[in-house]
Amino acid sequence: MKREISEAPMNEAQALWYVARHEAVLRPVMLSGPAQDEARVKTLWTGLSRGTERLVFEGRVPPSESERMRAPFQEGDFSYPLKYGYCAVGFVEAGPEALLGRTVFALHPHQDGFVAPVAMLNPVPTAVPARRAILAANMETALNGLWDSGAGPGDRILVVGAGIVGCLVAYLAAQMPGAEVTLVDVDPSRKAVAETLGAAFGAPSDAPGDVDVAFHCSATPAGLSCALAAAGMEATIVEMSWYGDRIVPAPLGLDFHARRLKLISSQVGQVAPSRRSRWNFGRRIAKALELLADERLDALITEEVAFADLPGAVPRLLAPGAPGLATAIRYD
Repeated sequence: MKREISEAPMNEAQALWYVARHEAVLRPVMLSGPAQDEARVKTLWTGLSRGTERLVFEGRVPPSESERMRAPFQEGDFSYPLKYGYCAVGFVEAGPEALLGRTVFALHPHQDGFVAPVAMLNPVPTAVPARRAILAANMETALNGLWDSGAGPGDRILVVGAGIVGCLVAYLAAQMPGAEVTLVDVDPSRKAVAETLGAAFGAPSDAPGDVDVAFHCSATPAGLSCALAAAGMEATIVEMSWYGDRIVPAPLGLDFHARRLKLISSQVGQVAPSRRSRWNFGRRIAKALELLADERLDALITEEVAFADLPGAVPRLLAPGAPGLATAIRYD
């Protein structure tokens, strides 16, 4: 999608900074360029990550992981202040002719305009609205997790935790021929979303047993226990939650070994080994964006907040147990 370039070039932008635990503010930043092989982007939408950004907001990124957890355009470090985020969608207002006016996705923090290398801007397919494109990073995580799992057509698949990533894993898995996909969560309001995405829904106590693959996406010990209990003989459990600095108990006694269960991690920082020789990050994010061309996925965006109101809204949006799913930040 292309937009008309009618505004004067922007030299100053406003960005959200996390300045202390549970505190965020807007600060001005100066923009330079764009230089050769760069483009200037006017932001339309960003998405707030209730998983990773909550850990950042609460100061729970352990020092040992500070380098691995850096976002591509992050400024500052996790001891504060820092500018963090990775779900930005905007349109190119200056740069190469081929990109002018194009809607693009970037792994950029919450900021109303930015300059970035062209190589880090991913064109949004015309079939994907800019607002929905904020889900691209989460879709990429879900796609990578499905690759890691080895799940295939006909499998009985359980997804524990109906957050954004869990919902997207269930959505992708439900499209495999013959797959029986159940999404479980403690919040019964997620049933309508699960059914919209093509999956069955249940409470953890109603989770099916003897599943071929279980994905854990709830970031809770109880959720991990549910996934392990539901796994069939020699099944795979994919741990997709990141707990920050928390030590998490897991029931690896009982019949865990007798059932020869396989507990693996999945993390988007590397392409899944089964695809790594043929896929790179660019191909993967392009496919994730393409997979968003389904209006049913709009059900995952449950709130909009104006960028100017974001500092005051962040404590509510990132509070433990906050209702809703994805929050779209609107840049007016």
